[in-house]
Amino acid sequence: MLSARELFTEMVDDDDAYRLFCSIAASGEAQGGWENGRIAALVPPGLRALAPKIARHGADEDKHGRIFNALLHKRGLDPVEVPHDTDYTMLLERAGIGLAHTRLRQDEPLTERDIVTYLAHSRVTEQRASEQMRLLVKHFADHPEIGKAVRQISHDEDNHLAYCHEELLRLARAGHGRTIQRILRECALAEIRVHRDVSLAVMGRMGRILGWSAARAAVLQGGIHAVYLYERAHGWRRMVTLAMPQRRNALGGGPAEGGAEALAPAGA
Repeated sequence: MLSARELFTEMVDDDDAYRLFCSIAASGEAQGGWENGRIAALVPPGLRALAPKIARHGADEDKHGRIFNALLHKRGLDPVEVPHDTDYTMLLERAGIGLAHTRLRQDEPLTERDIVTYLAHSRVTEQRASEQMRLLVKHFADHPEIGKAVRQISHDEDNHLAYCHEELLRLARAGHGRTIQRILRECALAEIRVHRDVSLAVMGRMGRILGWSAARAAVLQGGIHAVYLYERAHGWRRMVTLAMPQRRNALGGGPAEGGAEALAPAGA
């Protein structure tokens, strides 16, 4: 079976596949930057201390979008339009996960419940982002073209995940524990479906670009479905457990709080 390293190497080495990969990544990061920027601007008065951290999160996502576009520019490539069925951020919103863009375009302050929803959604999606970037670092940390970029983005995604853990635990101590666990579970189950669908769509397009045989495409599709079945049965729990991270106060904005509390997934 094609290994992850072989698969990514094949995509990086082909201009059309690389252009699609970087375009999808840049678009998703830019969208995340916009969302976090709007949320930072609309944080309710009682949680204003969170605003600088949310803004930092958004600034990092904007930076990642610029990094992916710079990788394209360095190779002399222009971004391509992102196909709708590969748009992870848009599909999550359509599934009702996170805060709706129509809400974020308004100038009315968010509620405390909205912030809980945002952080729970981010905790789930940042788990995915952290894992994917660690995989890229494992195989491409020393790659002359993309090594520096994947190391930088991976470091930032780990910071974002740590921040979500810490802030959700703080809100759980403030009385939101049951709500947090319910939203986390809903987000995780929706995210693994969207991730499966997007993975199938991306691999389908990559297969056509790279000329994969029907047998190879079928093997990869089977692998994506197998991962989904595992995550649906058990793997989703890694996305909803909360534990105080080693990286404390990862996005700055004030002193980190003490304690080493953990919150296990409901229904585990």
